[in-house]
Amino acid sequence: MLDTLAAGDNIKLTITRVPNNKSACDTIERMMRRDPEIKRNLKRAQQLRARRMHSYIRGGRMWYSREKAARVARCENGNAWTMAFTHDIRPDLASVEKYLSFEKA
Repeated sequence: MLDTLAAGDNIKLTITRVPNNKSACDTIERMMRRDPEIKRNLKRAQQLRARRMHSYIRGGRMWYSREKAARVARCENGNAWTMAFTHDIRPDLASVEKYLSFEKA
């Protein structure tokens, strides 16, 4: 399937099997963050965290208490996302191809 894709094609990916190794899960989550909706949610969460950042003076200088980042993209069975295909992600897709199902969107 990867050989038939051209740059700019929209593809829909679905996780069919959760990988056992952490690196494959990280690769899938990194690709999920290319989905426009997930990207929008992460940007909004980042802006809200910046607004809610608690600052206080300690030792004569400002210190900040920051929230943990939101985990919007999760590597779970059945999760699906849509993204534009580019040739720079071909090796990443090939490495986790056995855990995903592809279709043109």
